[in-house]
Amino acid sequence: MTASNVPMALTIAGSDSGGGAGIQADLKAFSALGVYGASVITALTAQNTLGVQAIHPVPADFIEQQLCSVFSDLSPRVVKTGMLGDAAVVRTVAGFLRGQQNLKLVVDPVMIAKSGNALLRADAVAVLTRELLPLATVITPNLPEAAAVLGCAEPVDLDGMKQMAAKLLRLGSQSVLLKGGHLTGGQCPDVFMDREGIHVMDQVRLDTRNTHGTGCTLASAIAAFLAKGETPADAVLQAKKYITEAIRTADQLDIGHGQGPVHHFHASWQFASDPTVKQ
Repeated sequence: MTASNVPMALTIAGSDSGGGAGIQADLKAFSALGVYGASVITALTAQNTLGVQAIHPVPADFIEQQLCSVFSDLSPRVVKTGMLGDAAVVRTVAGFLRGQQNLKLVVDPVMIAKSGNALLRADAVAVLTRELLPLATVITPNLPEAAAVLGCAEPVDLDGMKQMAAKLLRLGSQSVLLKGGHLTGGQCPDVFMDREGIHVMDQVRLDTRNTHGTGCTLASAIAAFLAKGETPADAVLQAKKYITEAIRTADQLDIGHGQGPVHHFHASWQFASDPTVKQ
């Protein structure tokens, strides 16, 4: 790889002071997967593994200034969006990205933190659905987010997820990854659908409470693989492998007193407890 073709991705999201989700998780995923990451911050959060204690929104005009700074110099061709906060920010981001050519976009419609805190105002959901989702290469909602976008009940099984994915695809994105982690039971199926068909990725539920930042990390991994030239379908498959291992190894970390982060650097970090590491 030469200096002229280093893959690059931009994340537009909120900051997590605890380091497990949001901008921090996105940049960790980009780095772990060999992609240079740039960032546009939409909100500051006082946050840790126990929850979100406060949110300080960034004004829409300053978000636009960040976007102008990044694109005037770095020109990323892949963008991932996460926490956008309110309708004004969604409009600003969608309007700016609409003016970019040959852009690949991963939209993670972040609405509610795992702690239950609202991260997207209710009046912004319609704007996101109308203005941002149709620009997306891949959208990555979980079941509550998909239900909010569609104004319907959450599915309770795989057949319901397939029907929901088809409805989401009709909103205009090129493809949909509907995440099934909120289903009950021992399996966590995800449904990927594009104009060519449907693919179900089934996964045994991993026994860990350390899943903070899972959605952010998965969406960022998809963006990273898109930046490396993969098709949307292959990017999703590769990202699923990455996040599965990041969750499986999350208990190697001992971060905080609540729901800890996934292990973004599982493939490269070694610890003193590893007998192969000299102490």
